[in-house]
Amino acid sequence: MMDRRSPGHLRLAAFTLPLIALLAAACFPEHPQSTFDAQGPVAQKQLDLFMIIFWAAVFVFVVVQGALLYTVLRFRRRQQQDSLPPQWHGNPRLEVAWTIAPAIVLAVIAVPTITTIWDTATVPPGESLEVNVTAHQWWWEFQYPGLGVVTANELHVPVGRTVKVSLESRDVIHSFWVPKLTGKTDLIPRNTNVIWFRADQAGTYYGQCAEFCGIAHAQMRFRVIADAPEAFDAWVALQGERPPAPAGPAAQGFRVFVQKGCTVCHTFGGSEGEGVQQGRMDGFLKGQAQYPAPNLSHFASRETFAAGLLTRTDENLRRWLLDPRAVKPGNRMAQLAEAYTNAEKALSEDDISALVTYLQSLK
Repeated sequence: MMDRRSPGHLRLAAFTLPLIALLAAACFPEHPQSTFDAQGPVAQKQLDLFMIIFWAAVFVFVVVQGALLYTVLRFRRRQQQDSLPPQWHGNPRLEVAWTIAPAIVLAVIAVPTITTIWDTATVPPGESLEVNVTAHQWWWEFQYPGLGVVTANELHVPVGRTVKVSLESRDVIHSFWVPKLTGKTDLIPRNTNVIWFRADQAGTYYGQCAEFCGIAHAQMRFRVIADAPEAFDAWVALQGERPPAPAGPAAQGFRVFVQKGCTVCHTFGGSEGEGVQQGRMDGFLKGQAQYPAPNLSHFASRETFAAGLLTRTDENLRRWLLDPRAVKPGNRMAQLAEAYTNAEKALSEDDISALVTYLQSLK
């Protein structure tokens, strides 16, 4: 028997089935960035609203497609039929019905939508932790104005406490998104958006920039680490201290850090430490731009670096210092490395080893 299935149909099936599997995998609550595993009141309200809209859409789909199938089957032209079926033009009752029905559905959806918008836009009364988030191409800066702490790419919050977040952008439009805790909110230059969230359980929650912002957009990640209240207080106390003075091999790394111009962009030594985090990069686009870089105080207390892209290990630090462009295209360190191609500023193997030792000592 001849197989009537064409190669085109087989190729379509081979493409469609894996695509459906990938889309379905994103819906599992176990996924690190699944929106179906709400771990806070804001994410839960947004999930509840989504489910209302989803089932309303399913109802409309079933009704409309059911009516369509009934019409196609009931009034199809049959083989023994010689003439066209009776033709109808206009049906006032039906037209009024399908005008009113969508209006009712939209009205039903509007009530929980507006309520959810009000609930998630208003910061709950009572004491809250204030955090200022500044987005850069392509990393995240977190400032705790009431605590005197500045860090990067890892946002620590206490479990069960409301966190009031002020969102700003240093350059282009970004979007702050922690799927399990809160939905997407844009960070717009010269504008401040305010949101809030609360983590109900301790753990690490993965965040992502959700607005295309340039070549490294997909690698602009961060983590929200929800600590028990006592663990959070201990973390704040640690961040407020100056790291111990470098000694031994770390001291050599510190000298390299200063001599090679790292302090032009990076701050170190506590929240009031040395460095010019908002300073100009001498010798690179001199006088034309200011490029802030992550605060490196207590760098070794973080799990990741490079905007959450790499786990903080000696091997990954060497990869980053040797060729930052290969790890993360478009980052400022790669541009600085190209500007400092002369022997005075170039990093040798010994310099990189010393820098790794120094950075790993910043606990």
